[in-house]
Order: sequence, then C-alpha cells, then structure tokens
Amino acid sequence: MLIKALIFDFDGLIIDSESPEYQVWREVFAEHGRELHMDFWADIVGRPHTHVDLYAYYQEHVNPSVDLEQFRLQRRARVVALTQQQPVLPGVHDYLRGASELGMKIGLASSSSRHHVHGHLARLELLDYFHTTKCFEDTAAHKPDPTPYLAVLEEFCVAPPEAVAFEDSPNGVTSAKAAGIFTVAVPNPITERLRLDHADYRMESLAAERLDRLLQRVETARTQSR
Repeated sequence: MLIKALIFDFDGLIIDSESPEYQVWREVFAEHGRELHMDFWADIVGRPHTHVDLYAYYQEHVNPSVDLEQFRLQRRARVVALTQQQPVLPGVHDYLRGASELGMKIGLASSSSRHHVHGHLARLELLDYFHTTKCFEDTAAHKPDPTPYLAVLEEFCVAPPEAVAFEDSPNGVTSAKAAGIFTVAVPNPITERLRLDHADYRMESLAAERLDRLLQRVETARTQSR
C-alpha cells in the first residue's frame, strides 16, 4: 500500500519551540529557589495548555504573591522573543519539498493554537506546503487522544496505513499510534530524554535519512507486518 500522506507535529519537530518554553519556566522557578523537574515537564510536553495550568501551579507552589496578569505578559514576552529566533529544524525543508514533489498530501496535527502555528509557518515560509492543519481550536479532543490525526486523515480521505506521522514527544507518538498511523519519533533536545520506544521508528533528525529511504523502510515494515 503506497504512502499517500505525511502528517507533522509542529512544536519541537518543525521548530524547537519547546526549549524556549522550558528555559523560561525553569528560569522563573529558579528565581524563587525552586527547580522545574524534567519528569514534571515531560508530562506536559505535547499536551494542550488546558492539561496543566502552570500559572496556577506557579502561584500556589512557587510565588503566592505574584501578580498573575503581569507575570503572564512578562513570561510570554520572554518566550516569544526566544521562539522568534528559532530556525526550521534540520531536514524539515527537504521532507516538505520532497513530499510535495511526490504529490503527497501534507498535513499538520498540533495541540497549539492556530495563531501560534500559522504565524511561525508563515514566518518560515512553510505554510503553503500544508494542505491542512489541525490545531487546538480545530478538534474537541487533543493529544494524546488520536482525534487530531483522525481529523487530518478524514479530510484527506486517506486510510491510516497510507500515512506516516512525525512526532517528537511521547504524547504525540501515542496520539498518532492510536490513530493507526506508522509513527516516526524525531526527538529534540528536550524530548530526547523521554521514552519514545512506542514509536515505529526513531530518527535523531529529519536530516538523518532521506524521505525516499524512509518511505521504503515504511513500505517494508508494512509488508512484513501483514
């Protein structure tokens, strides 16, 4: 069965937007003598912002006297400034260009807002590659639930075995796998320490293997599993 679609996560896969988020939160925790542990952060990565209200946690456990409205604005400004400097991660351009040349459908499934995702895709001149994007506002359920991926498949009229998903986080891999999609884990500096062994394949970077080689690998794996 030929692969007809590629579906990408966004944060941590197309750009490293997760390191700035973690860096700034870790800094504000440290300003009050507290440590933001990686295992706590790992449970948040790849989930929608409604999963854990870090601002409420920060006020309750770190700085009870904080002016939350002002703090939100200041922290967000620090993150945005860092994220705006982030380039496209290695190999992303080649995969998007290669898939486009092959006539494949290209989709995106993210737990982040459409404003965030589309803003960066436009900044990086990548938005036109995508035939559809499913962001936080577009689905009722979010990763690790499979709904975002199922929504992309439905719009493409593509069956799960005809797609490949690319994810950087455990929650994202769980989402794509639950949708029945062959899932490639591509960790970033934050998620490389997390367990991603439930993915079908792991690449240290999209630059590590050409798209045509990866598609051959997927086809072989599909054939062997029948």
